Amino acid sequence: MFNGLIRELGIIKSFSNNKLRIKSKYKPQIGDSIAINGVCLTATKIYTDGFEVELSPETQKIVSLENYMPGKKVHIEPALRFGDRIDGHLIQGHVDAIGEILEIKKTKNSYDVIIKTDPKIIKYIAPKGSIAIDGVSLTVNEVFSDRFRLTIIPHTFENTLFKEYKLHQKVNIETDMFARYIYHMLKNSNEDINEKILAWW
Repeated sequence: MFNGLIRELGIIKSFSNNKLRIKSKYKPQIGDSIAINGVCLTATKIYTDGFEVELSPETQKIVSLENYMPGKKVHIEPALRFGDRIDGHLIQGHVDAIGEILEIKKTKNSYDVIIKTDPKIIKYIAPKGSIAIDGVSLTVNEVFSDRFRLTIIPHTFENTLFKEYKLHQKVNIETDMFARYIYHMLKNSNEDINEKILAWW
């Protein structure tokens, strides 16, 4: 589990034979879970200047691989430990879909970002709900048929890769896991939805 607060911006040193080597100040232990751009991976080798993880074929099918090329910067977040504060929201590191940044607009004291994604996951995205973009915990402001709008404060914008994102940039999206679970519980059910929701709470 993660909470979407980025520890560091690492740099991809190499990506070959499914092995992703990352230069970073943070040093995990072998076997530790670590999120790289929001993807939960396992540290398999430690170097003096960073660490290595391995991406399974299944993982490579669902993430934005163009952001894992040598020289690219990536978000790094170690897994939560029991007793840690959760200042963002609970994130599993399981990517639901790829998004495309359509707009980045500076407002008076924040940045509005519009991201297009697969309409199939829009049902899991709610206004004022939580979402993870490349592992960053954010709040959704508006939801449309195939896109949504985020408002990002300057601190988050300047201390993550958002400050470097360009239009049509591809990003990893993880929707709120509670929304996914509730939807799964309710679909294909003949029971009254309101009764199911009351039972859930």
